[in-house]
Amino acid sequence: MSVTIKTEHEIELMRQAGRLLEKVHNDLAGYIKPGISTRQLDKIGEEMIRSLGCVPNFLNYNGFPGSFCISLNDEVVHGIPSDKKIIHEGDLVKIDAGLIYRGYHSDAARTYAVGEVSEEAKQLVRVTRECFFEGLKFARAGNHLHDISKAVGAHAAKYRYGIVRDLVGHGIGTHLHEDPQIPNFPQKRRGIRLLPGMTLAVEPMINLGRADVAWLDDDWTVVTMDGSLSAHYENTILITEGDPEILTLSDQV
Repeated sequence: MSVTIKTEHEIELMRQAGRLLEKVHNDLAGYIKPGISTRQLDKIGEEMIRSLGCVPNFLNYNGFPGSFCISLNDEVVHGIPSDKKIIHEGDLVKIDAGLIYRGYHSDAARTYAVGEVSEEAKQLVRVTRECFFEGLKFARAGNHLHDISKAVGAHAAKYRYGIVRDLVGHGIGTHLHEDPQIPNFPQKRRGIRLLPGMTLAVEPMINLGRADVAWLDDDWTVVTMDGSLSAHYENTILITEGDPEILTLSDQV
């Protein structure tokens, strides 16, 4: 395993990549309404990224045909944008996006509730976001990587949610996916020691029902095996000498 430690110059570039991605997420959120297709959202988002002088890092990544992963309801992640997928009132919409700024990647995901959704759906979205922040408490130099994993999983377990095990977070930098892998559930080993300058994408993927998932025939879209709702929340973070810094979220409360 080779985990990169970023220089101050690299960190500043990743800060810029993160801020720009946050802007894209915030601006695109206003378009998530009943009647729009996921392909339309993808086109709008791609135009936003390119207007900022950046490149969408998901587009053609290992053959992925969209600039954004847009997953609905029981789709966990990697939903392919489509003209046939129309957003409806009551949907949970997961937007996973990334961009490249001057050679450096950012990656972040949000789950949006469209209009009125069930109370259990609202709680799932809230708790999934909370899982990220519980993990963030342990993203400190001197701690171990799997301290993050344990904290994420422990919070989800309080609600008896299914914690996806087939997909994990990751390191990030000049490549979208770098070492180390970051599970969202407890591990037997403590993992590597965290050091200042590490940049990580921490991304809880939590199911209302069982943890089991399956891949659809498109070889990308991951769905819950039991058809239950799923939520996803992700940010790119920086390990520092003190508190961790979220590069893709300005309001870190």
